[in-house]
Amino acid sequence: MNMKMLVSVGALAFTLAGTASAAGMSGSDEDVVYAGKLWSAMQSGGLVGKGSLMSTPYTGVHPHGAILDTIEAPLNVGGETNVVIIKRNYGGEGVGKQAVADDPAKWLKAVTVMYKRAGLDPETKDWFWVKYAPDGSVLKNPKGASLAGLVGKGAIAGCIACHKAAPGGDLVFNHDRYK
Repeated sequence: MNMKMLVSVGALAFTLAGTASAAGMSGSDEDVVYAGKLWSAMQSGGLVGKGSLMSTPYTGVHPHGAILDTIEAPLNVGGETNVVIIKRNYGGEGVGKQAVADDPAKWLKAVTVMYKRAGLDPETKDWFWVKYAPDGSVLKNPKGASLAGLVGKGAIAGCIACHKAAPGGDLVFNHDRYK
């Protein structure tokens, strides 16, 4: 699958996520509570929030944002250490790589996260998905479903539906380390 096709698949999945019913989306109260614990752990580890660790900004694609920065690290949540992949999504009129590097908080629109939770769901490689506002609150889709948990599993579009197109079978686009 070429990159243009991957971008199109991702754009379609994001568009459909906004029109999907809440059924099939995770977003349970338990998922939202866990997402809060995950945010707290990332914040304590200096991975999100004011003064957090940041990678070099790069040009992004829909649905994430015009400019992105992605970091990956081990993270302990509730006594369990697993890998977290954090993608900061930047946008707005005049956004650019240098503008984000100079003042990331000004341009930050959302923080999308994949966290490996052993035994969560083998079909989705045990990834827990969440989309946060810059303040760490869990965002919702237009139907009111919280975007936390197994977002987009099954016929409902969302994170998982798009990431299934990632080469290598681990649902990660930038490498194949987590098969």
